[in-house]
Amino acid sequence: MKQTHLLVGEIVRPQGIKGEVKLRHYTDDPYRFELLEEVLRKTDKGYEVLAIEKCRVQGEDVYLKLAGYEDRNAAETLRGAMLYVDRDNALELEDNQFFIADILGAKVVDTKGQGIGTLKEVLTPGGTDVFVVKTPKGEMMFPAIEAVISSMDLDEGIIVLNESKLDEVAVYEDSRSDYIPRDV
Repeated sequence: MKQTHLLVGEIVRPQGIKGEVKLRHYTDDPYRFELLEEVLRKTDKGYEVLAIEKCRVQGEDVYLKLAGYEDRNAAETLRGAMLYVDRDNALELEDNQFFIADILGAKVVDTKGQGIGTLKEVLTPGGTDVFVVKTPKGEMMFPAIEAVISSMDLDEGIIVLNESKLDEVAVYEDSRSDYIPRDV
């Protein structure tokens, strides 16, 4: 299930009058853009290479000046563009690290091989990530900790969970659709 291209950001809007754009980054480290010479813009025909002329980071905000976009009007045409890198330009991962894109859609099972659902989303509130799994009975969330996750096979797209620990920490969607709050 490893992806060939990894989403790193989305162009939010033009910044100033000289073709610079503001980026909403989807990485742990906004300074990673200072190491890139180019990003890829997804189009209907594939990926278009956009050369990075300049990058600046202010706090959590990333600003890029891309070659060929010399004024605000040109930069406006990039609004909403999703930017990617290929595997060759991805950051090196340490042991036990993974790219979220590589596990989304993974089949989630327990240690007995019983199907639980499909990984729908990974929430990153800071600290411990939270996995959101689509199950036949609704969504289930749990912290992505070693006590719960027995193993992850990125190549096969399978996540194995310790069902006894999962019972202790999982939070389930309230599936009662007939509940209507009433004033007391």
